[in-house]
Amino acid sequence: MNDTYQDFKHLMPDWVENEADFELYKIRHSAEHVFNQAVEELFPGKVKRAIGPAIKTGFYNDARWEYTLTEDDFAKIEARMAEIVKANLPFVRVDVSLEEAREMFKENPFKQELLSEFAASDQKLTLYYTGNLGQHVFVDLCRGPHVDSTNKIKAFKLMSIAGAYWRGDEKNEMLTRVYGTAFDSQAKLDEFVHLQEEAKLRDHRKLAKELDLLVFSDLVGSGLPMYTPRGSRLRNAVYNYSRELNRKIGYDEVNTPNFNRGELFKISGHYDKYKDDMFKVASSYSEEEMFLKPMNCPQHTQIFASQLRSYKDLPYRVADFSNLARDERPGEMHGIFRSRVFTQDDGHAFVREDQIVEEFQNVAGVIKEALNTYDMNDYYIRLSLRDPNNKEKYLGDDEVWEKAESKLRQMLIDMNYQFKESPGEAAIYGPKMDFMAHDSLGREWQLSTIQLDMNMPTRFGLKYIDSDGSEQTPIMIHRAIVGSERFIGIIIEHFGGAFPVWLSPEQVRIVPISDDQLEYAKQLHQKLFDAGIHVETDSSSERLGNKIRKGQAGKVPYLLIIGRQEVESGKVSIRLRTGEELKEQDVDEFLVKLQDKIKTRSQDLSL
Repeated sequence: MNDTYQDFKHLMPDWVENEADFELYKIRHSAEHVFNQAVEELFPGKVKRAIGPAIKTGFYNDARWEYTLTEDDFAKIEARMAEIVKANLPFVRVDVSLEEAREMFKENPFKQELLSEFAASDQKLTLYYTGNLGQHVFVDLCRGPHVDSTNKIKAFKLMSIAGAYWRGDEKNEMLTRVYGTAFDSQAKLDEFVHLQEEAKLRDHRKLAKELDLLVFSDLVGSGLPMYTPRGSRLRNAVYNYSRELNRKIGYDEVNTPNFNRGELFKISGHYDKYKDDMFKVASSYSEEEMFLKPMNCPQHTQIFASQLRSYKDLPYRVADFSNLARDERPGEMHGIFRSRVFTQDDGHAFVREDQIVEEFQNVAGVIKEALNTYDMNDYYIRLSLRDPNNKEKYLGDDEVWEKAESKLRQMLIDMNYQFKESPGEAAIYGPKMDFMAHDSLGREWQLSTIQLDMNMPTRFGLKYIDSDGSEQTPIMIHRAIVGSERFIGIIIEHFGGAFPVWLSPEQVRIVPISDDQLEYAKQLHQKLFDAGIHVETDSSSERLGNKIRKGQAGKVPYLLIIGRQEVESGKVSIRLRTGEELKEQDVDEFLVKLQDKIKTRSQDLSL
């Protein structure tokens, strides 16, 4: 058997980009088969297999279990998997007819459903046996690919258990999903497991609670985050920086209502595409159909349309930080990574066609600046295009899409950007340029975006008067510098809660050694507060060591230790959250240096 990259390239997910990725895919897909074989032997008759693909982080397996599987069972399953791997059993592909497959899996409703879909397609049905033909120990319906034999799986681990609806549809049966991973070396597996454990420690929901940043309440409702005073300082720091970048490239801030008539979304096209994900608003006095807005762009078209615009008025740029709402399904919400109410540093520019390139360059420039400031310099550009096989998902005709996509592609080439094309990732109204950034744990996030829209201005009949007196339709550019509040969750995890001082919700904590220094601590607190510093004072009667440990656990950048000597000298002893002690400094000297760190948005805490 020789499953080659070229043979399977058209079936591979986006993360498989080369031969090395393909080999890893085969290892993980094969490990999932080994998992199934081990489970079938250890729990005979207790499991109905459904699906089990290889994914970017490993593999998963969905099945109906007539046994309450827990992570305590992982050790014995892994032990049996290790025996199967050591046995060096071959993977053998065999073509099979639809009738033969139906007979082989007649007791499995999930396979039967998949076979019904195969029957309506031209795909060839294949089985993969583990073991020599006539002596096989495991077989499954599978399109492949796989490694030649089980001993090519050098390292594997079962990671977690979750629930998953069959085919991702909440109307279907809930299955048991087991996540695992596999690599071509133990060292790579160990590194992956370490990063996974670190990700658990950095989970933004966990850190947000420990650092008193966010609150969720069942009385308020699921998916509705509330920011504490400390969390609001962090949030404001992010959005105020985006406001600064907006001003730099000529965006003026507007504020628009949180809900509006359904008619607006009917014209924009969102009504047909997103209606099921929008919250309806009921009035006691009106029968009008209204919705909480899930995006700002339709309202911004009406600000543009409120006046007669000249070609000299373009680009016309607006930014908006008002709340948005989307009716997320309960099982899909995840802290502020996916919530029902959120804000984003949203913006739209209405431009002439000859202004598109410059506008993209300007926005891309501040996005690069932002990613550098947040220490997220490892990124690439994704050119997100329409799915040519599902054109009904998008607004506009082929001519408009072909023009928009070719123009955006050529822009990226002319700007010397390295990019990857990704069909199916476009917005419903146009292609986009997405900045795909990696955080400190190597995880990939779609953050910033610039989108080219040649559809919505036409749908709303937007016009401007050109230099020759004719009416022309502007082009709309949608953009977000860092995106929605999901970004705040990302940077909580990216920095592990240890933010650079400009982002820190508590920048300085004053730690008096005893009550004798409380009065001086109070004066120092007021001085720093008046200078705009986020400062708190630990006036508790705890021992000094405990106070310092609490400050470090709270990830406060600077702890100012105040004792009798500091009161007499008017200086402060400075300790970093890392435990490093800095030389004693004059209070005014410390304040000037601190303000410079904040102003320059420095990552470095040294003074």
